Amino acid sequence: MNRPEIDLGEGDAGFVLGEGPVGILLIHGLTGTPTELRQVAKGLAKTGNCTVYVPTLAGHCGDNSDLQATGWLDWYEGVRKTFVQAKQRHAQVFVGGLSMGAVMSMYLASEFPNQVAGLLMYSTTLKYDGWSINKMAFITPLLIRIPYGVRLFRFTEKPPYGIKNERLRSIVERQMKEGESSEAGLLTMEGVTVRELHRMNAVVKKRMPSINVPALVLHSIEDDITSRWNADYVERHLGGPVTKVLLDNCYHMITVDLQYRRVIELSAEFVEQHTLVKPTQINVGAGLSSRRSAAMASVLSA
Repeated sequence: MNRPEIDLGEGDAGFVLGEGPVGILLIHGLTGTPTELRQVAKGLAKTGNCTVYVPTLAGHCGDNSDLQATGWLDWYEGVRKTFVQAKQRHAQVFVGGLSMGAVMSMYLASEFPNQVAGLLMYSTTLKYDGWSINKMAFITPLLIRIPYGVRLFRFTEKPPYGIKNERLRSIVERQMKEGESSEAGLLTMEGVTVRELHRMNAVVKKRMPSINVPALVLHSIEDDITSRWNADYVERHLGGPVTKVLLDNCYHMITVDLQYRRVIELSAEFVEQHTLVKPTQINVGAGLSSRRSAAMASVLSA
């Protein structure tokens, strides 16, 4: 039987891992890359029951001009294509993501009612309020509403870059400063891009009560970018049952930081709990892959 092609976005950073009957679509964060989800995707694929799809969002893995040329509906359109094609392969598809990707997973679930099996939400970012964020960040929503206000500021990542693992942090910092955006993402984010995130979040917040799929919400109590308020908000307002777990010994990038194995474990348990097709003995292939960050992989597997 012919299997539909899977759209993984522009470039070769997107990837597919595993050959299981249950589909999982994971969405990377704003200014991020599919690499930040590779370890979790590998862990889920190893269960033998999953095929994990990680596309590249429009405008990402390039420079800031590429990103500024796109808006949140452009980012979503790529995710929508991947989901529709994955649904043609799998009876069940779970959707999730990291940071902004977690918010977008909720939007997709609202656009496809009764078609998403569950949500895997990592470090959900409804507002930037972590301990490393500038205390003046609260005026950002005001700036983006005034003419040319979005041109007045830019968000520049600073240590610890969402990573408590010091060795990994130094690698990611070097990659960002050397412009390796397809591996480590962008170091800066312009005001127009922040505006797009705020626009998407406003839409998603209104829709949350109508999203009735089960959700796993994982968040660090030490998150430097987005405080636990974000996870608590999802727990209070999402229409479906929410399993919230707060992690310690990690920062914002929980999918690669010191607790990434716990993220895999909790995610695999959630998928198994809500899957209709129980695991069988399957030979899991390597799947389709793109170039990867060898340095990051060596740190995480150490």
